[in-house]
Amino acid sequence: MKTEIKSVIRKYALQNAVKYGSAPLKGAVMSKVMGLHPGLRSKTKEIASLVEAVLADVATMSPEQRRAELQQVAPELIEKLHEKREKERRLPELDVTDGVVMRIAPNPNGPSTLGIARGIIINHEYARMYNGKFILRFDDTDPKIKRPMLEAYAWYEEDCEWLGAKPDEIVIASDRVDRYYEYAEKLIKMGKAYVCFCAQKVFKRLKDSKKACPHREQSAEGNLESWKKMLAGEYDEGGAVLRIKTDIKHKDPALRDWVAFRIIKTAHPRVGDKYQVWPMLDFESAIEDHLLGITHIIRGKDLMDSEKRQKFMYEYLGWEYPKTSHWGRIKIHEFGKLSTSGMKKAIEKGLYEGWDDPRLPTIRSFRRRGIQPDAIRNFMIDLGVSGTDIAVSMDTLYAENRKRIDPMANRYFFVHDPVRLTIKNAPPTVAKAPLHPNIDRGVRKIFVQGDVFVCKEDVERMKRGEILRLKDLYNIKITSLKPLKAEYMGNDLSIIRKGAIIHWAPVDGVKVEVLAPDREYKGIGEEGIKSEPDNVVQFERFGFVKIDSVNDVIRVYFAHK
Repeated sequence: MKTEIKSVIRKYALQNAVKYGSAPLKGAVMSKVMGLHPGLRSKTKEIASLVEAVLADVATMSPEQRRAELQQVAPELIEKLHEKREKERRLPELDVTDGVVMRIAPNPNGPSTLGIARGIIINHEYARMYNGKFILRFDDTDPKIKRPMLEAYAWYEEDCEWLGAKPDEIVIASDRVDRYYEYAEKLIKMGKAYVCFCAQKVFKRLKDSKKACPHREQSAEGNLESWKKMLAGEYDEGGAVLRIKTDIKHKDPALRDWVAFRIIKTAHPRVGDKYQVWPMLDFESAIEDHLLGITHIIRGKDLMDSEKRQKFMYEYLGWEYPKTSHWGRIKIHEFGKLSTSGMKKAIEKGLYEGWDDPRLPTIRSFRRRGIQPDAIRNFMIDLGVSGTDIAVSMDTLYAENRKRIDPMANRYFFVHDPVRLTIKNAPPTVAKAPLHPNIDRGVRKIFVQGDVFVCKEDVERMKRGEILRLKDLYNIKITSLKPLKAEYMGNDLSIIRKGAIIHWAPVDGVKVEVLAPDREYKGIGEEGIKSEPDNVVQFERFGFVKIDSVNDVIRVYFAHK
């Protein structure tokens, strides 16, 4: 049996790998296996372990080997890929002359967000399109203001792999500071960089009036001596900076003699107090893009000045700048202007449970809520790389996700804000509710004798004398609202008006807490929910959820309607 299951998993893993030209996505393969083979849902943890093992093996194969094996074991899946090829999402072509090396360069001061996922997916997709290289580089050279989180390094690696964008190489800037010192010294000797002792406000006044600071014309030897004193720790924080010489009369003040290095005596989470002179992002990123052979950079329009500053260095060092394009900002209606630093402060205040709280736009949150990685991928590719600022709703992502989870999600009853309903003359009944409305997976059997729980929202709309249908159970007639009572009315569906069907939960059901972006819902659900740990299910008339933990109280994360 185990061998048969592995064969099923393997053919869908191969199909996913061939379709996207990369290592297969666990979420997509699990979704396909569970959706088309519902009998395996009772063995979710065992299946997940088998999927991981199969995916690890398929990931080591070449594209040619994957396609050849898929053609041999499941040629019909190859045909399906051909049928869908015309509709497959694609990014606009890059200007490519000789290979492609793309990178995503986050500061790990928190986990990846939906905005950062855009960069991960788009850059990886371009590398895949051109059989190029995708690099994850941690620009972590600010140990004070945007202080890195040690956990975030591993989180990024996990998120990249989960999104189907496993890096070909991982680089950590804080491990390479000595290299940046070498180029700083080279620029000093060329007379293209100098140590400035001006207070920040003083330099700003000079810069704004297009006047050079008094240290600008110091000799290369003198600057080199001052630089060595910076490295030796002889100056206090703010006492000196290293600036790149540009054009002090440049029409754009942001480009006039910009800071390349500053003194920070706060210990770094990874390398401790090994360094006290840290490169600014513009310097570090410029050096790394050259050393790593980055061919194309996609960055936000807000970083255009960074490119202009860095090009001074590239000109001095005789380097060719990567090809660049700029995309507009994305505003996601549901999340407003949540920044990483803002989220961190809110978590510390206890406003959120953690970085995977469903109210936050982090990939860890989406993953825990049951959002599938290929839904996020398609969402981002559809957004494209336009330079226009756009505003989007999460409903678009949810629609993509719904296509993937609907076939695999079993249905269950859950009642939030429950109100007990006493039903007079009702015979003991076993309700038989389908596990899925469109896929034959059998039924849930729920025993009911006299009382059930219904949702407070439904109670508030009820009228005395009204006839309602308890879904998949029987008809009732409301006889009292306070206390809530009803009379058994049999099973004749013809007496039920449109919209008069409500859901319910058994009085001996399980306690359920649902954490959603808008609020926390507490209520009662049917016993079968306990059999779905780590699975995405649908609470009828409520929405899709992921069962996070099964204890005395079942903890659930809301995905979407």
